[in-house]
Amino acid sequence: MFPAKDKLTICFAHVAYRMKDRFDLRKTGINNFEVRTYDDLVKRIGEADVVLASGMWKNDLIAHAGKLKFIQSISSGMDQYSKEQLGAKGVRLASAAGVNARAVAEHAIALILAVARRLPEARDNQHKKVWRNMLGDLSQREFELAGKTLLIVGMGRIGSHLAMLAKAFGMKVIGIRRDPSQGENGADAIYGMGDLVELVPQADVVALTCALTPETTGLMSAAAFAAMKPASMFVNVARGKVADEAALTDTMKNDRIWAAAIDVTAEEPLPASSPLWTLPNVFVTPHTAGETRAYEDNVLDILMENLERLWRGDKTLRNQVL
Repeated sequence: MFPAKDKLTICFAHVAYRMKDRFDLRKTGINNFEVRTYDDLVKRIGEADVVLASGMWKNDLIAHAGKLKFIQSISSGMDQYSKEQLGAKGVRLASAAGVNARAVAEHAIALILAVARRLPEARDNQHKKVWRNMLGDLSQREFELAGKTLLIVGMGRIGSHLAMLAKAFGMKVIGIRRDPSQGENGADAIYGMGDLVELVPQADVVALTCALTPETTGLMSAAAFAAMKPASMFVNVARGKVADEAALTDTMKNDRIWAAAIDVTAEEPLPASSPLWTLPNVFVTPHTAGETRAYEDNVLDILMENLERLWRGDKTLRNQVL
């Protein structure tokens, strides 16, 4: 049986997020505590009926979690959870899928605009007190988004929101998704994942917004990069491993496309030895697309909905995994 509200204890486990602070403002009366390190989580997880975690979760914790009934993941990624071990213990599990879809889509359009308007270069010039002269070379000038074609790889929550934003700037949107029969989700045309290499030559901007799965790992391959137009831009707000990072690096080193803007890399933090740090045609943000001031409250909305379902005895949770 799932514990009643007055018997429930929630553990918030994250190194940075202010989950407890935001939860306490809701005045639910539910007992809760917060841990900031894995060692503290090991020590105290036995007190918890519910855990909110993401990167801090390790399946070794299951042996210490005698009361645990439900895990609400703080992120949409679920690779760290063993469904077999949790299922054997009767622990329910839900993701935070969609919690930052709007934020990530906004970050993607911000990256596109930043590169299109050459804002990283302008910021660098500001620090050097350089006033750039007018450019006679048309290929080096800023460009406008209206009339350009955006290819979105992944037409789920993030991709569909990005499509809406792109349409507001007058862009044409081509979408790629695992199952095209599920609909366009705001794209002008929709295709399957296997059509990527054939479609990239049509795009002025190629944006990755899909989940990392065995099917999408390395999807943006050397062949896909080679097929891009020389004046085009590559954007990745999905996961670093969706793109072949060696092929990306080689593409940018040899100026085969105009620019790349990435929020994710294969290894994070991006190693200091990576050429991506210093290539002038690459703009890097440190996996911050989903982090906004609203993130904690968005996750807590999912948590509270799922708690209400568990108290009612519902069999289905929002974003249910187990």
